[in-house]
Amino acid sequence: MKIAIVLIISFLAFVLMSKSTVAQIDVKGKVEDKTTNRIDQRLDEGIDKSLDGIENGVKGVFKKKDKKNKNESENEETDDNSEMIGSETESEESQESIDSKPVEEKTDDKPKLESYTQYDFIPGDQILFFEDFSQDAVGDFPMLWTSNSTGEVKTINIAEGKWFHMNGEDATYCFPKDIAFPDNYIIEFDIIPDAQYEHGIDLTLYQTDPENVREIEDDLYPGLNGLHITLSLDKWETKGYGLDQDGNELEWIIGKSTKNMVQKEKVNHVIIWIQNRRVRIYHAGAKVVDVPTNIYAGSEFNRFRFFGWDRYSYPYISNFKITTASPDMRSKLLTEGKLVSYGIYFDSGKDVVKPESYGSVKEIAAVLKENPEVKIMIVGHTDSDGEDAMNLDLSKRRAANVKAYLVSEFGISADRISTEGKGESQSLVPNSSVENKAKNRRVEFIKL
Repeated sequence: MKIAIVLIISFLAFVLMSKSTVAQIDVKGKVEDKTTNRIDQRLDEGIDKSLDGIENGVKGVFKKKDKKNKNESENEETDDNSEMIGSETESEESQESIDSKPVEEKTDDKPKLESYTQYDFIPGDQILFFEDFSQDAVGDFPMLWTSNSTGEVKTINIAEGKWFHMNGEDATYCFPKDIAFPDNYIIEFDIIPDAQYEHGIDLTLYQTDPENVREIEDDLYPGLNGLHITLSLDKWETKGYGLDQDGNELEWIIGKSTKNMVQKEKVNHVIIWIQNRRVRIYHAGAKVVDVPTNIYAGSEFNRFRFFGWDRYSYPYISNFKITTASPDMRSKLLTEGKLVSYGIYFDSGKDVVKPESYGSVKEIAAVLKENPEVKIMIVGHTDSDGEDAMNLDLSKRRAANVKAYLVSEFGISADRISTEGKGESQSLVPNSSVENKAKNRRVEFIKL
């Protein structure tokens, strides 16, 4: 209470004194001084704010850099078996682009559907060969292959699954068993050229000499006749070779292209369609090679190999598949009432229809347009890897997306198509090998 009384008395005294002295105050000078002080204060505040912003920006750069380095260290420590694609001497920009890829893949946004209209191939309903090295231990040479050099199964940071790193010098990598290639077939595989990849590698299809069958065919031109397909960074080259009746080498049949070559340290999906003597190659959304007579008449290929002729031909290979081609879809769907397709492509564990599916889906659409009364059911199937419930859900989503593709891309009425997913419940063959699992991963079209 006493403090309150003292404050009131002091306030009244201040007021009385102010009234008596107001006349003595230089109002104009006071205003000028006040104005000057306020301007100075605002300038100081503005400068301080700008300096703070610059300081925070610099701190942010180092903070982001420290965070990036920390994340990279954590990623390297996560899986000791994971191979980092890219050498230590690479530019920082190149390494950052590789490291950022997994981040992009984690986004919830689905990629925009594209159509590869030149992808006119249609894989058939028979898988002749499949290899993804899933049965091999990381660090080992693949058990089903042979070579005159070294190689190793690895996992890598930019793609799922296991990859065969063909890293030997002047090396040949052979699959030593015969394959019954038909007249019309499709070969496809994923290849990642590593940082040292310079001069390319050959995929050679050839016919063995029955009088000189060799487990490792390391000759430059193996067998009686064959086809070299060279995947280099500056061109595609196809070279058909053979022998005449007297055993003399025939002139090469050569095809070349510089369109959409393979790229280093990226997953390149290569598709090769062999139709009698004709060779077509597809890559990165385009048909890059189409040579009508690239193989000598009478060739009956039964083997394949990869061959690098110098120490700068080191690729990673996976998902190597050979199927029959161009099935009679009309007959199978309309007459037999069921069509099994291995030409509808999805990434592992995902439901988005890949653009490479264009040729197969287009052919289904053509059958439906020519027969407007026909209705179909699309059924998705998976292999046994993973949990049953997840596989069932995945198969349903894949079937639904194939329907959506037919409707949006080709204008088929949605009420003519129903969908269903069976997961792993209706396997065609036991899930006992990588090849059998590939046969069970399929999309079926059933006439209703």
